[in-house]
Amino acid sequence: MPRPGRVVYSTRLGRVCPVCGWPQDDCRCSKNLPAPNAPVPEKVTAKLRLENRSSGKHVTVIDGLPENPSFLETLCRDLKKACGTGGASKESSIELQGDQRERLREILPKKGIKVRG
Repeated sequence: MPRPGRVVYSTRLGRVCPVCGWPQDDCRCSKNLPAPNAPVPEKVTAKLRLENRSSGKHVTVIDGLPENPSFLETLCRDLKKACGTGGASKESSIELQGDQRERLREILPKKGIKVRG
């Protein structure tokens, strides 16, 4: 007896969204997503925090940034160069390897970003 599972493709429905399970043309979750290129406000306030990974390594997270992929990629690239470390940009945050909070408190205001935390 086959196990019930999620529908991957159906000739009756066509393509199915993997998140909500509705047909791709009538997907419920895509209508709730923010715009892909949200405008960057004039005043951006970033929140800094230090997270410890399960591997024992530290990661500095810059949170509260606008959800604009091109803005985040450019800012992430500049911050990685300035700090001399690796990192990645997420939906509305940037993660940098190591404890970079003190450096970021000097760099971000020069880029017009207010820092909290």
